[in-house]
Amino acid sequence: MFELSEEQSALKDAASEAAMAILGGTLKEDDESETFRPEHLKALGEAGLCGVQSPEEHGGLGLGYSEYAITLEEIARVSASYGVSVAVTGLPQVILDTFGSDAQKAQYLPSLAMGETIGAFALSEPDSGSDAASLQSTAVREGDQYRLNGTKFWITHGGYADLYVVMARTGGEGPKGVSAFLVPGDTPGLSFGKKEEKMGLRASPTVEVVMRDVMIPAENLLGQEGDGFKVAMSALDSGRITIAAISVGIAQAALDTSAAYACQRKQFKKAIIDFQGVGFMLADMACKIESSRLLVRKAAALRDAGKPYSHIAAMAKCVATDTAIQVATDAVQVLGGYGYTREYPVERYMRDAKVMQIVEGTNQVQRLVISRHLKRIYADS
Repeated sequence: MFELSEEQSALKDAASEAAMAILGGTLKEDDESETFRPEHLKALGEAGLCGVQSPEEHGGLGLGYSEYAITLEEIARVSASYGVSVAVTGLPQVILDTFGSDAQKAQYLPSLAMGETIGAFALSEPDSGSDAASLQSTAVREGDQYRLNGTKFWITHGGYADLYVVMARTGGEGPKGVSAFLVPGDTPGLSFGKKEEKMGLRASPTVEVVMRDVMIPAENLLGQEGDGFKVAMSALDSGRITIAAISVGIAQAALDTSAAYACQRKQFKKAIIDFQGVGFMLADMACKIESSRLLVRKAAALRDAGKPYSHIAAMAKCVATDTAIQVATDAVQVLGGYGYTREYPVERYMRDAKVMQIVEGTNQVQRLVISRHLKRIYADS
């Protein structure tokens, strides 16, 4: 189940080579200047890496989440920022493939899959984070249009995206009153607030999105009115696999750097990996990474097989993101004073890893999902 096929191995190698060729030259510069390069995303799309999971008839590779996770891990091993960018542009594709009409798929999927159209997912609000069902943005039907008003926070690609999937309230309070809409980035009334000054993922823009009397055609509704919460939760379930895969990529990059350093760095006339304090730390890092990778692959395989996977996706996200921050922290320790400088990339891995425990549902929310699954199994036993 977890041994890579010949096709998957080829995809892994291609993703690794393309990511390094496209992203490797500006990694340090873009992190320090907080620069996002849309042309990088387009180049990744031209390499076939932005639409791995989308159907071939709509410009994608027509592969599964197993292949998607492999791809994202390799991109994140080079740049977590662009791993997130590919994953976020992938979310509208997943949503369209599941909930979109034939016309919506034909209009938007090919350009998203090619990286020509940048996607965004707009759910969170100033007072609505983990409690997504309490969102306050509104969408009011006016003839053959909807009028959208509200503010969205923490939006990856805000101000850059060509297409936003926006959750807004069309009905009463709670999840049943939420609907999902496709909002082109050039729609009048759509504006953008401050760009967040973040600890990590600094080459990935996170921007406030403001909607003031944004008018969109009624056919931009995804599914039916009231389907929005279902759309959002389905997207988050899938997104937890992608964030977990990105986290494995960060952790693997941290191990790559620190293990290589430990083999070269000598103290007391021997490589520091030969000291048990360092060698055992690296061994624990490797164990945690491999355990996380296997959980990610299990979640992806279950999704590909059409089987229930939400609780395993929550486990994968929880374990992989906790692993990423621990492994990155340990990598800094292995490098000692050098690890604390920007000369080496481990400090960037550490900064990038932290937010993985927060996005796509905090790890506290993941544990809530898992505990509720356990209650369903054991409550009546």
